[in-house]
Amino acid sequence: MHGGELIASFLKAQGVTHVFTLCGGHISPILAGCKNAGIRIIDVRHEATAAFAADATARLTGVPGVAVVTAGPGVTNTITAIQNASLAQSPMILLGGATATALKGRGALQDIDQLKLIKPLVKWATSVSRVKDLIPVLEKAFHKSLQGIPGPVFVECPVDLLYDETLVKDWYGVQSSGGRTIADRFMRWYLQRHVERLFRGVQWEVSAEKIQMPPADPPQSRVRKAADVLRQAKRPVMIVGSQTVVDVARVERISQSLGKIGIPVYLSGMARGLLGKHHPLHMRHKRREALREADVVILLGTPMDFRLNYGRHIPRGAYLISVNRNGKEGKMNRRPNLFIKGDAGKFITLLASIFQAGENLQGWIERLQNNEAIREAEIRQQANEPTKYINPLKLCLEIEKHLDENSTIIADGGDFVATASYILRPPRPLSWLDPGVFGTLGVGAGFAMAAALTKPHQNVWLLYGDGALGFSLSEFDTFVRHQIPLIAVVGNDAGWTQIAREQVELLHDDVATRLNYADYHRVAEALGGKGILVQSEEELPHAFTLAKQYQQEGFPVLINAHIGQTTFRKGSISM
Repeated sequence: MHGGELIASFLKAQGVTHVFTLCGGHISPILAGCKNAGIRIIDVRHEATAAFAADATARLTGVPGVAVVTAGPGVTNTITAIQNASLAQSPMILLGGATATALKGRGALQDIDQLKLIKPLVKWATSVSRVKDLIPVLEKAFHKSLQGIPGPVFVECPVDLLYDETLVKDWYGVQSSGGRTIADRFMRWYLQRHVERLFRGVQWEVSAEKIQMPPADPPQSRVRKAADVLRQAKRPVMIVGSQTVVDVARVERISQSLGKIGIPVYLSGMARGLLGKHHPLHMRHKRREALREADVVILLGTPMDFRLNYGRHIPRGAYLISVNRNGKEGKMNRRPNLFIKGDAGKFITLLASIFQAGENLQGWIERLQNNEAIREAEIRQQANEPTKYINPLKLCLEIEKHLDENSTIIADGGDFVATASYILRPPRPLSWLDPGVFGTLGVGAGFAMAAALTKPHQNVWLLYGDGALGFSLSEFDTFVRHQIPLIAVVGNDAGWTQIAREQVELLHDDVATRLNYADYHRVAEALGGKGILVQSEEELPHAFTLAKQYQQEGFPVLINAHIGQTTFRKGSISM
């Protein structure tokens, strides 16, 4: 047995079913060990995709996702994805290869100070120095990733801890006899002692219990205080963010509790879909206007950052309640009237047990529902306005027609994907994945892999902007090789439109914001998938019918939909 098999045995015991990687000589024993242990290896075309996939796996299952990357550039290629997971509070494990312990700092291949680079981005980072420490370090890594505010951790695994002891001795030359000089003999003695230390005391049996870290309950007294405030409220509003669904096992109960409480709800990030498609309390439009009128606002697992104009969207006269695992985040930019430290999902279930809104809120709910209907009518009217090629709103409405209860939506893009967020209705909890607060482009392929592999009976819809598509188009090769059937739709307007909107108006220059109406569908076909070009609204129904047929046959599909530009999101960019 070798160190790679030790790691694999531990991951298996923790319920890890998939490991995402791009191969490298420093990590081969981990990959071989995982395969032998029955963990499926998903090898991708860029390390960032592997880290994005691990991030999304954690979000969807509650089990830390695992990415394994080689030393040096393998690790550095994950930096953006690791920061994305950190800001999204996703528990994931990045295992990074490293040069042999005795060769660090001596000019070995891909040898850099990885810990110094990555420590600022993760909850915890460490390097293992002995084989017997692999399991204790991994146990600590899983604890750290799940504890309190979840997040990514990094474990550096030097290559000489991963191979068989006999082979490592052969590498170091300690099995040869003699030596011409005293210096040669001393070096052989030193290396022999070094290798013996690496392997001394190893227990090859792994009996690790599955590590689980239930979130902390919010203080009961503060939950009761929130209920007392709500009993006096006439126009309360809840804003529910991604942190609310971190406890994956409880999402159905959280959903039911939200309905039981009876207060109008705006969902954001990963919380989209928490109330299904047509719940009467779920409000999707004119949130700023609702906040302006509200007398009580409850923020659940979401900070007062740029998305709420740093708290300025909430009137000073409103009673503000913030529930968050992170005290700093929950009080960011504006001190709430009542801060409750703890898990937002547990707060919802506890609140539902002591508070249900009465009929006195019906008029307020109906007013917001009327605003919803007005905005929906405006969207449908704007979708009928003529544009070059396809009106993007019309495209999104067509996608909505084809989504079913088994659909999961992945969002990777700027202007087009943001437009889709106004129109598409995620059908159930955990059926919408977007990058989160970091706003990272390029998450699409990794997120889609995680959704398809962890929920194999779901239909994965991957929405791309044409700018974002460029980051991971090559992963269609991965979809084909690993038999991941999905439908990707690129809203192709030949530009970085979200940036161009403001730039052209303010600077009268479109420099660096223009692309081509490229034949992305042909790239998907060249990599073994199916591609469909759509340039008119009349072609849309047939294109989606054909795409669903290809998906059922096991192919990944890319619909290259040429779209025009509208004023739908004019002035919406915020920083």
